[in-house]
Amino acid sequence: MYIPPFDTTSYSTTTQSPNPSWTYGQRVDATPAGKDWLAGESAGWKVYSTAEMDKTNLNKLLNSGVLPRPMSLVSTISEDGVESLAPFSWFNTVTNYPPVISFAINHNATGSLKDTTANLKNGQGFAVNIISEAFVENANSTAVDAPPSSTSGLSAVQIRASRVKESAFSMECELYKSIDITHPVTGEHNSTLILAHVKYFHVRKDMLTSRGAVDLTKFKPVARVGDISYARVGDTYRIPVPSWAQEEAKIQEALKTLASP
Repeated sequence: MYIPPFDTTSYSTTTQSPNPSWTYGQRVDATPAGKDWLAGESAGWKVYSTAEMDKTNLNKLLNSGVLPRPMSLVSTISEDGVESLAPFSWFNTVTNYPPVISFAINHNATGSLKDTTANLKNGQGFAVNIISEAFVENANSTAVDAPPSSTSGLSAVQIRASRVKESAFSMECELYKSIDITHPVTGEHNSTLILAHVKYFHVRKDMLTSRGAVDLTKFKPVARVGDISYARVGDTYRIPVPSWAQEEAKIQEALKTLASP
């Protein structure tokens, strides 16, 4: 199967939302795109019982259905001073005050903890680095199931545990809480959820907008979207978060219309 080369000229732009004229109470089938989407319901649904699925198929559905997932590269250091890098897509923010992020570490095939898990608990701190397009292959190479090594081609900036210099957005963290995830039926321990308290942000200055936010078009973060596939961020659109104070009259009017025979 032919796969075209990566398009380095592509960039994100901001467009209108898919249905900018949407109003309260408007049904999905009010637009051609909505009708096309709902037409797929004619094929019906397939219901999976997770109790009857093996690990491979569970992983396949979760990885391809819950997406896009942000990618991070976690750098840790062992008690003996050996540094380790590992990529994670089971990763996201939790809360902004205090700033806490999370990522889950699945145990390897032998059942032992990844180097990262052991290192996280030694109190020496760690860094969570966001992956951008320019070094995604380097980051991906750190997923190899091999002893700790330094063949990724990435550079380190020494803090407590080194952060990745090539990452334009790194978070220097301390362990907030570690939660072992066990199967509710078998009691099998297959993963560990890490809650990390962000102590310092390290942000490259050329990535910041005049308002102090990270510029998506320059940052070019990558995401995971199932199996071995990564994705870039495409065009964005802005939809204001509604507030009752501003939208009450419109919502009340929509409710009256919906209640009419």
